[in-house]
Amino acid sequence: MQILTKSQKARNSVRTIKTTIDALALRGYYKPTGKSGQTLAEALRLLSPEIYGTMNDQRIIEIKGLEYVVERLPWGIEKCNRIILTAREEFENTSFELIIPPKRRRACYLISEKEICFVITRGFSEIYDMLTHITFMNNEAEKIFHQMKDRNGEITHEWKRLEEIILRRTPLSGEALDKALWNLSIILGRTMHETKESYDYLEKYARDQNKHVLLNIIYGLGKRVEEEKADKDNELMITFTPSLQDILGNQSYSRRWADDIKRKLSALGFHNRPVHIISANLHSVVNLIYGYGALCELSKDKTCMNVYDFISKMKSEHEKIKAYADAHGLYEVVDRSGTHIDCQIIDTAQLKGITFHPDLHINTEYSDDDAPVLFVMDYAFGTQAFEAMDELLDPYKDKESTHRFDFRSISVMGKAGILIGKKGDIMLANSHVFEGTSDNYMFENDISRDDFPSDTPVYTGPMVTVVGTSLQNRDLLKRFQASSWKAIGLEMEGGHYQKAITASIIRGHISRNVKIRYAYYASDNPLLSGQTLASGSMGAEGIKPTYMITKVIVEKIMA
Repeated sequence: MQILTKSQKARNSVRTIKTTIDALALRGYYKPTGKSGQTLAEALRLLSPEIYGTMNDQRIIEIKGLEYVVERLPWGIEKCNRIILTAREEFENTSFELIIPPKRRRACYLISEKEICFVITRGFSEIYDMLTHITFMNNEAEKIFHQMKDRNGEITHEWKRLEEIILRRTPLSGEALDKALWNLSIILGRTMHETKESYDYLEKYARDQNKHVLLNIIYGLGKRVEEEKADKDNELMITFTPSLQDILGNQSYSRRWADDIKRKLSALGFHNRPVHIISANLHSVVNLIYGYGALCELSKDKTCMNVYDFISKMKSEHEKIKAYADAHGLYEVVDRSGTHIDCQIIDTAQLKGITFHPDLHINTEYSDDDAPVLFVMDYAFGTQAFEAMDELLDPYKDKESTHRFDFRSISVMGKAGILIGKKGDIMLANSHVFEGTSDNYMFENDISRDDFPSDTPVYTGPMVTVVGTSLQNRDLLKRFQASSWKAIGLEMEGGHYQKAITASIIRGHISRNVKIRYAYYASDNPLLSGQTLASGSMGAEGIKPTYMITKVIVEKIMA
């Protein structure tokens, strides 16, 4: 029998996870305690993603991984034994409570204390993301359950104290809080410092009815497994509704989204103007173009700052910048389709006469008929990127005619994991390679190393398009970086965007001469301890690389 390398085993695990989830979605349900659920859990343990840290150590609970997961799943899920994945239409005009996780734009509805529903509008990437998080959380719940009892099967003193605090809703502060955290640290197998750090981090989400967030989550997870062991009727069940199964893969949400966009562009009279697509966050382009004109007269001491320092100082002035932009060519398009992709349209014909930062070089000497139209779309999620771009580039058909928009460029500014540098560095893709498949896409990137200051770390090479951020494995990533692939980073959308762009060129929907631009800033380094996504957001250090890339994209469009 052939002996597989660690990276080959990891690749097989990713394939197993993806194939199993695809099959379960078609089947319609599964129990994590069942055969399929155990296959999924074992593959995740074998993969041992960096973001889930010490999930394979049975002595300790992986609290950094839990922090990451609970911010991307709805509050209360730790107590639920019925999790239902469904389509958006199921919840139109209902009275169920809508819950949006703090760091993931997804609609969830709490049906009862034990039942919760996820509305899936982004396709399989969203399902992979959720089910890997749920599988990890269930793995930690099992470990918590085993920490509830001592070797004789008796409930431990620490668990009794935790249960008393939760059931009596005991207010905690000072010495009482320290004692509670000390007890919790014994249950978790973590140090007092680690436990207190996680407690403080999650307590920013505390509400009047939900204080002591970490304590409640740990108690809820352990109690759910205890109830599951006592009665099979309480076993955790994940269900995919027929309405979800019917819409998976048919792009219906993205089609509605794209139709809204193209209808708006046509209504504004932009169907004969050059249109430039920018995939980015919804603040960078607006702040860069309009920020200085909106604020430079209010604070003369900022006029001598470089553009990146200026943007750092003006973060709190969003409303003023927004009002100024609305008066000078900005149109917002709020998503109604369920894709969670809000958009902006900027008419550069209305930029004439406004003041730009001295570091920003924008040509506004266009006739009104030739002035570029900037279409800025918020980040898509994984495979959703293909659906959104494919539908957007498709000609728009209304009742009277077909409109073929003049798309001149497609620019993608993304955040990604870096493999050969550190947080804040910049990556320029010259190809996208899909993880776990033989699919790969080469292209001519209109952004190069020369577009950035010489002292800025910039890396050029292939980017790996991964199945999900929660499936990053050190050995597999090292293989991509150290082998002849020479990959520089990993991300979730670029390959899907490029697949849609290539398909649109083949079908004659856009010109072969369309300019393609991909630039990423490193939000994490999954190969370095303390720099994975679970270590937290970049904060202020992400401003400079974000706006460096934005500046290059805008200047190239407006050259």
